[in-house]
Amino acid sequence: MERYICKTCGTQFPDADSPPPSCPICTDWRQYVPAATGQQWTTLAELASDHENTIREQGELVGIGTTPSFAIGQRALLVPFGDGNLLWDCITLLDDATAAEVERRGGLDAIAISHPHYYSCMVEWAHRFDCPIHLHAADAEWVMRSDPAISFWEGERLALGHDLTLIRGGGHFEGGTILHRPGAILVGDIIQVIPDRSHVGFMWSYPNLVPLPDAEVQRIAAAVEPFDYDAIYGAWWDAIIPEDGPAIVRRSGDRYSRALRGEL
Repeated sequence: MERYICKTCGTQFPDADSPPPSCPICTDWRQYVPAATGQQWTTLAELASDHENTIREQGELVGIGTTPSFAIGQRALLVPFGDGNLLWDCITLLDDATAAEVERRGGLDAIAISHPHYYSCMVEWAHRFDCPIHLHAADAEWVMRSDPAISFWEGERLALGHDLTLIRGGGHFEGGTILHRPGAILVGDIIQVIPDRSHVGFMWSYPNLVPLPDAEVQRIAAAVEPFDYDAIYGAWWDAIIPEDGPAIVRRSGDRYSRALRGEL
């Protein structure tokens, strides 16, 4: 029996004698199955044979990412959470070296993930650190490996304690989640940090370039408006806007509306 992993999105599936016929996360229109190769699978052991994780500072936080890049290529973030850490978003590869370094930095007391494209090997991480996973209930259908460690929350906000709050942004996925900590929001790609750091982006499908309705973009902007923050942390290495975050989100939402009206 193996726990097969989709090579395109990095999601791990339950124990099985053979790979699933397809990955529902990738056959969904927000993702894709590569035209050149079709659906491909790996396992944690195979991945660890030629990949490793890098751990380094990301602004005021610590990032964990896989080298060479695997699947979507996001990096996770360690967020101080009481005496330990919360893992924001997740990556597929978890090996002994990574676990030891995370333990050295205080371990994990919880995991929270912005949306299904980053569910990856979340259950492996939760079991290794004996901690819960917080996911929005609106995205429960996209969990490929169910487990008692997964805690589904509902509504628009969830206070986790220690000044951390989960916010339902929606947009990219109905349960698309943003994490607020004092001075910053961590957005995955519910709000996208783009090369022009004076603005952010919003999309329903990034790889397939499908936009969101304007009303949904304005809803995302309104969801974070009440929170006190300056920095915005995106999903990839160094995707950080260090200051002026609220004004950047507001003017980006306004720009999106003008673009849809043909006023740019």
